Amino acid sequence: MGIDARLAAVRRSLDRLHPHEAHAAVARGAVLVDTRPEFQRRADGTVPGALIVERNHLEWRLDPASSGALPEATSATIRWIVLCDEGYASSLAAASLRWIGLPRATDLIGGFQAWRRAGLPVTPAAG
Repeated sequence: MGIDARLAAVRRSLDRLHPHEAHAAVARGAVLVDTRPEFQRRADGTVPGALIVERNHLEWRLDPASSGALPEATSATIRWIVLCDEGYASSLAAASLRWIGLPRATDLIGGFQAWRRAGLPVTPAAG
C-alpha cells in the first residue's frame, strides 16, 4: 500500500474537522496541537492557545501514561486536534495517537493554512 492509499485509509478512521469546527471544539475544551516545525511557525505565525509539540515528540508528550507527558495530558479522553501545515502529516499523527490509546484524537482538514484562510485567529509571524 502506497502513502496515498494509507493516508486515505487513515482519514476514513478519523472524524476530521474543518477550521471553524475545530475552533468551536476548542471553545468546548478540545486541545489544538500544532506539530509544525519551528521554522514554519516562525515564518507563518501560530494559532493563539495552541499547544506546540513538534511531531517527533507527539506521542510521548500527549500520552498521560508517559514519563514525558505534558501537564495538559491528564487523560486518555482528551479531544486532541492535531494540525500541521496543510493537513497531511496531521492525519497520520492523529492515527498514531489513536493507536497508542487516545481514541478522541483527530486532525484539522487543511492544517494551519486552512485555519488562516478561514480568518480564524493567528499570531503573526516573528520578525
